[in-house]
Amino acid sequence: MAKYEDNPKSIKYYVKHYILENEAWYKGKRIVDFPSGNGITSRILKEIGAEPIALDLFPEYFEIKGIECKRVNISEGLPLDDEFADGLICQEGIEHFSDQYGALKEFNRIIKKDGTLLITTPNYSNLKSKLSYLLSESERFEKRMPPNELDSVWMSEQSITNEIYFGHIFLIGAQKLRTLTKLAGFKVKKYHFTRAKMSSILLLPLFYPFILLANWMAYRKSLRKQTEFDNDTKKEVYQEIFKLAINPRILISSHLMIELTKELDYQVAIQNLRSKHNGFQKT
Repeated sequence: MAKYEDNPKSIKYYVKHYILENEAWYKGKRIVDFPSGNGITSRILKEIGAEPIALDLFPEYFEIKGIECKRVNISEGLPLDDEFADGLICQEGIEHFSDQYGALKEFNRIIKKDGTLLITTPNYSNLKSKLSYLLSESERFEKRMPPNELDSVWMSEQSITNEIYFGHIFLIGAQKLRTLTKLAGFKVKKYHFTRAKMSSILLLPLFYPFILLANWMAYRKSLRKQTEFDNDTKKEVYQEIFKLAINPRILISSHLMIELTKELDYQVAIQNLRSKHNGFQKT
């Protein structure tokens, strides 16, 4: 397992260092590790004195002795009580979920108020991924075909579960992930930056001026056209989106690694939303 957790090319390396840097907070906390995969993160949590709750669609992959990994299908919800956990680590999982908003609401349900959610996922917002999508709608145009029924079904074991473990069909970028987590009651605390991709670094000088200009124009236009909210609200939201779009480190990082805090119960977050279109009128 050291080839993952001690390898800067692996996201597990960065998750390990994040946990160790925040050991004082995690110690004694009940932390859900979902999907737990081979169990490296659960083991690290246990070693620093946290209580890991390991869950996975295929616990057959789990390799850590002394920790039980339970089979869980996110589409059926997590078999945990409301506000059960102090935090949850979703490492390389959300890009496999067909209902990402539903999964985030379920995470919100089982996390305590002010609890922590850490999400990692391949960075669909870096420049190489943006170029790959432009050229072929593929994650990596030079190595992979676009998502398809031959390459994107990673596991379909009907004797164990009816759920299909999809590949990277549901890749998600920084902007959409920010929006879905916000709608589910979370607030971004920090973007942790991972290994830079050399291909994206090389593309940055060429494309960055256009990215800056395009997003600045969209920002200014949105401030003018959006009339349903006050200026302070518009500036707060649109500036956050603008800064995220032009952040050079996000444009070159191999993975997104986002630390969030549960700000509201998802039911409250839904009640606070304002419809863009008029409601239905009964006749």
